[in-house]
Amino acid sequence: LVKLVERTVRSEYKRSADRPIYIVGESLGACIALDIAARNPDVDLVLILANPATSFSRSQLQSLIPVLQVMPDQLSLYFSYMLNLASGDPLRMAFENVAKGLMPHQIVGELTQDLVAMSSYLCVLADMLPRETLLWKLQMLKSASSSANSHLHAVKNQALLLCSGKDQLFPSEEEAQRLYRMLPKCEKRVFEESGHFLFLVGLSLSLSLSLPLSLSCFVNNQQHENGFDGKEDGFDLVTAIKGASFYRQGKYLDYVSDYIPPTPYEFKKIYESNRWVLAVTSPVMLSTLEDGKVVRGLAGIPSEGPVLYVGYHMLLGFELAPLVLQFLMERNILLRGIAHPMMFTRAKEGRMLDLGSFDTYRLMGAVPVSGSNFYKLLSSKSHALLYPGGVREALHRKGEEYKLFWPEQSEFVRMASRFGAKIVPFGVVGEDDVGELVFDYNDQMQIPSLRTFIKELTEEVVHLRIDASGEVSNQDVYLPGVVPKLPGRFYYYFGKPIETKERKEELRNRERAHEVYLHVKTEVEKCIAYLKERREEDPYRNLMTRLVYQATHGFEAEVPTFEL
Repeated sequence: LVKLVERTVRSEYKRSADRPIYIVGESLGACIALDIAARNPDVDLVLILANPATSFSRSQLQSLIPVLQVMPDQLSLYFSYMLNLASGDPLRMAFENVAKGLMPHQIVGELTQDLVAMSSYLCVLADMLPRETLLWKLQMLKSASSSANSHLHAVKNQALLLCSGKDQLFPSEEEAQRLYRMLPKCEKRVFEESGHFLFLVGLSLSLSLSLPLSLSCFVNNQQHENGFDGKEDGFDLVTAIKGASFYRQGKYLDYVSDYIPPTPYEFKKIYESNRWVLAVTSPVMLSTLEDGKVVRGLAGIPSEGPVLYVGYHMLLGFELAPLVLQFLMERNILLRGIAHPMMFTRAKEGRMLDLGSFDTYRLMGAVPVSGSNFYKLLSSKSHALLYPGGVREALHRKGEEYKLFWPEQSEFVRMASRFGAKIVPFGVVGEDDVGELVFDYNDQMQIPSLRTFIKELTEEVVHLRIDASGEVSNQDVYLPGVVPKLPGRFYYYFGKPIETKERKEELRNRERAHEVYLHVKTEVEKCIAYLKERREEDPYRNLMTRLVYQATHGFEAEVPTFEL
């Protein structure tokens, strides 16, 4: 099997040596993928490994081999039953008895009363998995596991581990952590509610190839009748690859050109997971038309890129989900957020959040902040989202809500003018209506253990603005203590777009560019001040009044706000 797949890999490599080759392997297939990677260090392979069988020696399946070797053929029926994972207790009891050294006939005796209740499909299972076949498959798993483990030291390839939280065949979570530590270019994702077979399409195919035609049709028909769509609930292979930033077309990942927008299925899943945020905050979005008129909705947002949205970052980025989702739903505009590198890289043994926590941001187009990524976004006419206040603004202290922490010098105006990008200043308010910051950075730095934790956490992440002066240079990472409130409402106000297309030459001058920078900052502050004042006039600012309105007008109805 290794040589068979290897021939295909070498053939593809000869045809396109400058492009990566993806090998997706589940269980036994993951072992084969690891062996091929170890044998072909010159090939740019990307490994996608689902519940690798490298943990076979620590699984309960290994205990079956000595039993099957001495068991008569006529007793294979009972082992079909043992492999029926729906009956977990008899299976575990059988494994325990094997470990105690009991003989097969003794094990069978203890299973007899359970077998009375078995349905007639057991004869089909017995035909499907005769003793010789099962023994052969288990020995192949043992051999593949042993081979892959002996070659792990030679695997230097990029690898994505997909493990199931409810795998009853292998200790997949434990094995994923072991492989994560051993493989140098490895990421892992855990799917807590999934069983061993993440790729049910592959399972259906293997069953169809090994069963009689009638049973094969029965299996496939039953899958369709029960709503199986080729993947376990909550798992999609392409989404996992994209979310982990594992899709690339060349030798190195390009966050701009390699990006694939979310599919309708992916957007639906993201929207459903954030539906509660939209429901409790009922966002009000205002934009400014060319004539200066303020309207509800995003009609004033430019359709054609490049466009740069520059605004205020609420505490912990509370405003992001409604903002990005509403742009895509109302205007079919994908906002490409320029984000902190901590969302893309992490020390393996560090204290930072697992990178899987940020998969949704990457799936929706976020890129790590850098001059080159900023350049690529604008040159590709994207709609880019920039927060000059960055981490300092999103992790502000008590009493600092709605205060901007921007660098003293312009960071984006000259780049925007180079591509004639429109700059849209915007403000957002509402964080003080959903929670109260009670335990901030200053409080935590007074406690020695927390002070040490913050310093260790900050040391792990990429340091930005090390040459900046003032508060914006304080990029310490901490987790604010917030007490939730009965939710109020989020308000967004997008000011009139600022043109740079006809000012390209003028804005090459640093002083002129700085004047525009200060103008943008002033406009953001005006947007915030406008929203803070006008929200006082909103009769539906409180959650309870909104619920009453929706109870009479329908929960999908748009809740009114203050008059414009």
